[in-house]
Amino acid sequence: MISDEELFVFNRMVEGDKEAFRFFFEKYYPDLVNLVNLYLHDSIMSEEIVQDIFIYLWEKKEQIKIESSLKSYLLRASKNRSLNYIRNEKTKLDIYSKLAGFDKGSIEMPDSVMDSNQLRDVINAAIDSLPERCREIYIMGKEKNMSYKEISDELGISVKTVEVQMGKALKKLREQLRPYYNDIFILFLLWIID
Repeated sequence: MISDEELFVFNRMVEGDKEAFRFFFEKYYPDLVNLVNLYLHDSIMSEEIVQDIFIYLWEKKEQIKIESSLKSYLLRASKNRSLNYIRNEKTKLDIYSKLAGFDKGSIEMPDSVMDSNQLRDVINAAIDSLPERCREIYIMGKEKNMSYKEISDELGISVKTVEVQMGKALKKLREQLRPYYNDIFILFLLWIID
């Protein structure tokens, strides 16, 4: 059963209290990232998945029904998203296993696969389409390799705001680039085979 304290804080979050949301984020985020990383063995992707879970929690807070505890809900969501991610990766690994037996020079690229310049243009367009603050934070974090703390200091905003904006940026980019995942992955495989 959900404790009285957790229920009180959860209800505050449902009413839009950002501090209540922050309480849950700070309390559960590290453990959830560790759990997801047990499945994925990829700390960066584990963080992205957990960030998506928290974004979903905030956006759907009024519809979410907690039956036992918020921790149980978040653990279940983390497990399910991890397994979904692994299933999607298996599809990519199937492509890799088909390519792995060939020399790069002998692989004939199908006409439907975009070249690296076209893909770079698609990725840049997706980044350019992000809202201004999301785009700025994404570029500082992913292209300039700045930490969340460095970004927060430079922009004069909280680390939490950086985390939320980065989560939004990554979610939007994944949505926009999903149709190109196979092209991106095939070109990546050809690059590593080289």
